[in-house]
Amino acid sequence: MDARILERIAAEAGPLQSLSPEELQLDSAPVTIDPQPKPARAWVRFGGTPALVDAEVCRWTADACAIRFLIGGKELKAWVWASAVTPLTHTQQ
Repeated sequence: MDARILERIAAEAGPLQSLSPEELQLDSAPVTIDPQPKPARAWVRFGGTPALVDAEVCRWTADACAIRFLIGGKELKAWVWASAVTPLTHTQQ
């Protein structure tokens, strides 16, 4: 998605949504922490508006991924469902 469009969505559509602690169950589910985050594309929501972002997957469970991405030079972080994430290969980057 175009960087200017993402900046406008982030500014106008509402806060970045992240999975809740009840959804994540981090106190009972194993979490993998990657020392070298992997590039991916991920669907996130600002308020009720979906956006596809270039991100890095930093950690994950069987069902969810913690991602980080930049919008307007600002780093944002969220937990999203694993099915919302598509890993990128070297040729896709």
